[in-house]
Amino acid sequence: MSAQNEALNKEKPSTKKIILNSVGILFCVLLLPILVLNCILIVKGIAKPDEVPALGKTIPMIVLTDSMHDTIKSGDLIICKKVDQKDVKVGDVISFFDPTGKSDSVTTHRVMAIEVLTDGRYYFYTKGDNNNIADITPVPGENLVGKWTGRRIWALGHVILFTQSPLGIILCIVLPIGAIVAYYLIKRKQQDGKKQEDIDAL
Repeated sequence: MSAQNEALNKEKPSTKKIILNSVGILFCVLLLPILVLNCILIVKGIAKPDEVPALGKTIPMIVLTDSMHDTIKSGDLIICKKVDQKDVKVGDVISFFDPTGKSDSVTTHRVMAIEVLTDGRYYFYTKGDNNNIADITPVPGENLVGKWTGRRIWALGHVILFTQSPLGIILCIVLPIGAIVAYYLIKRKQQDGKKQEDIDAL
């Protein structure tokens, strides 16, 4: 009976193993997709510095201000898509480069009016939902980055920005990778030790 109990105890996973496996699963499910997305966007940003990094026609954007609160909040990750100028309608929320040309920042505001000149050029008049006044400078059509799809992930932008910081890189990349490597080496050493014990027993 004792031999049977001993065999069952050997087959039963230890608490330490369960915790390590749970941490590994959590890392893969939560952090790994964020890190992969970060790497893709960083590489695309380096390759095309004059464009907003995109995945095909999908453009993930991190909102940094509350100018669109409550519709969109600071720290949200919003999903925009590339569209033609003529497909933008009054009431749409669009992302666009600074119309003054003073910076390369991207703003996300609602379209209040659209002007189409005789030469075919588009101008969008925009305003933040949480702002008291409309934006002073109209947005030229060529400054259009994309149109918001209505999808947003609450506070995920904060997480992504943190993973790009020095502390975030250490906590979210260096330490997890180090832990995985250490776990693999320890596991390999244990397996080698067990094989050696079996050899000695024979």
